[in-house]
Order: sequence, then C-alpha cells, then structure tokens
Amino acid sequence: LEGAQVLCVAEQRPAPGGLERNVVQCLYDFGIPLHLQTTVTRIFGARRLEGVELSQVDGAGRPIPGTGRRVDCDTLLLSVGLIPENELSRGADIQMDPRTNGPVVYENMETSIPGVFACGNVLHVHDLVDFVTAEAARAGRAAAAYCAGKQTAEGRTLDIRNGSLVGYTVPQHVRMDADFTGVDVFFRVRAICGASRIAVRDESGAQIASFRREHMAPGEMENIRLPRVLLEKAQGAVTVSVEEEQA
Repeated sequence: LEGAQVLCVAEQRPAPGGLERNVVQCLYDFGIPLHLQTTVTRIFGARRLEGVELSQVDGAGRPIPGTGRRVDCDTLLLSVGLIPENELSRGADIQMDPRTNGPVVYENMETSIPGVFACGNVLHVHDLVDFVTAEAARAGRAAAAYCAGKQTAEGRTLDIRNGSLVGYTVPQHVRMDADFTGVDVFFRVRAICGASRIAVRDESGAQIASFRREHMAPGEMENIRLPRVLLEKAQGAVTVSVEEEQA
C-alpha cells in the first residue's frame, strides 16, 4: 500500500500460521507469492541488505541441502510469533501452563492465587479481539464478585485436558460448585484438519459432547461451549480431542 514491491512470503510450516482471511486479503489479493515449508538460510550484504537465500525445509523444519536459491531484495521482515509476557505472573508464583506460557485458570478466569485473574494475550495468544473482550468481561465480573466478598467456590473440580490433535485447552479447571450455566473452552489444533469432529469425553470414555467442523488450522483459535448439564454428567476429567472424518 505504501509503494514497496513485496517479492514473496516464506512460511516455515506446511500451512500459513495466520488467519485464512488475512492470507487471502494480504497476499493473494495483491498477487504476493507464498512459499510454504521455506525459510531464510543466508543473508547477503554488508552495509545494506542485498538479498537472501531461501531453502526448503523437511518435516522437522530443517533446511534441505541443495534447495537454496537467492532472492535479491533490500528489506527482510521477520515474523517470529507471539509469546505472552508473564513476568508478573511468574513473580507472583502463579501456576503456569507450559503449553500456553500463560497462567492456569478456572472457569471464571481466576488463577491459582485467589483474587488474581487473567485474560487476553497474557493467558494465551488470541486471533480475534472479540474473544479477548469476552474473557475480560468474565474476569471483570469474577473480580467484582471477589471484591464484594463472595467466597471462591469449593468442592469438586473438573479438569479439562487436551487430547489428540489439540495443543491446549483454556480454562484448565472447572469448579462444579461455582455459579455458571456453561463453560467456553478455547483451544488450537496441532495440524491442519479437514472435515472433523471435536469429541469431548470423560475418563470412562463416554462422550458427553460433539461438535463438527469443516476445517481447522493451528493459526485459528477454536472454541466450544460446554453446558453445565453436560459437565455434571462427566465421570472424572474431560478430554477435548479432534477426530478427522474419513473420506
């Protein structure tokens, strides 16, 4: 839009990491080539960038010898992803989830420290601000209730775990004695999935919920709502898994 000629975008993974609509609107609509499973292996130039070498990568992300080719250019932009900034959380000794790099939370966004709540990108990286807003509202209501003297619910805690093809789940715990009608569960898949079914099962193997999706990708966050009436039927922890449908 500012007059630069964008030669290409190289993506190390076999699929774009961003939202599909962004890929279409920012790349395809402008005729910008997208090279998948490709990375920068060399940079040319001394006082000024003169070019880069692009090489294909294997399934483990390692450059494949002999596939390098030079692209003459004067600018290289690197997109290295987002990591939640949680220095404050770790300093407060809040329990962290190594999968999200954010705090472990209950259904009301409360962390392992009573009265401390987390939401938005500090909790897990979001695609859409709509989800951030919803989480913030949930955390705000819970914080207001805590400040008003409402006691934290005790009793049975239901764990929400990630199963096959699911990278993580948020929230990680649900306090069944809490006042809620349903729980919004957010997650990302670990690979591109075509027509699939999101299955929610308890420890006995019984399926308590199922949701169908036509397409899912790691770059797009998914969410499902689990009504309280279904969670009350669960025997032990519940696991969210993705099962691709056979063609």
